[in-house]
Parts: sequence; structure tokens; C-alpha cells
Amino acid sequence: MPSTPPAPAYRGRFAPSPTGPLHFGSLLAAFGSWLLARHAGGQWLVRVEDLDPPREVPGAADLQLATLAAFGLESDLPVVRQSRRQHL
Repeated sequence: MPSTPPAPAYRGRFAPSPTGPLHFGSLLAAFGSWLLARHAGGQWLVRVEDLDPPREVPGAADLQLATLAAFGLESDLPVVRQSRRQHL
């Protein structure tokens, strides 16, 4: 009898837009996503949604990532920036 393949691992994601500092609601959403990933034994990933240059604030993405890190919320894989994935 063939065995059933294992279910894919859980991946939680947080995708901020770099339009300013991370506000409390976004921090709370990130924390909830992180908690679910940890509870499921999965990974937590961050994907910066930098696809709207006119609204992007210079340095905002780095500030947002620093804020997340200050609360212990760091991506388990390298942070993905959508602007660098246009070819996909």
C-alpha cells in the first residue's frame, strides 16, 4: 500500500508596504502570523511589497524590518522584495 506524502509545511507570511513606519496594527498582524507559524512548527516569512514607487518612503522598509527585529520577529528565510521578483 503506497504511503501518503506528508502535508506541506506551514508557512506564515507578513507583507508590509514600505509607505512609512510600521504601525501598531501591522505589528499585531505580524505577531499573529508569527505565532501561528510557530504553533504549527512552520516557517515565518517576510515579503516587502515595494511595487508602488510613488507611495514608497525611502528607508521605510529597513525601518519596518528593524521594528520587527526589535520585537524578535525575524524572517526564517531571507526577506523577499517584490520589486526584485518582477521576472517571476
